[in-house]
Amino acid sequence: MAYVIGDACISCGSCADACPVGAISQGDDHYVIDAGACLDCGSCAGTCPMNAITEG
Repeated sequence: MAYVIGDACISCGSCADACPVGAISQGDDHYVIDAGACLDCGSCAGTCPMNAITEG
């Protein structure tokens, strides 16, 4: 199951830089993960300073 970014996201971009497949982009309110492209590797979750990324 793909990872998701919650409302605690402060749009710092660290997760997007960590994603090996470019599945993370800036959304309307915060960054979002394309579930179809997500590899479930968890690289993004480890870089989020707000712990806003969880397994969906």
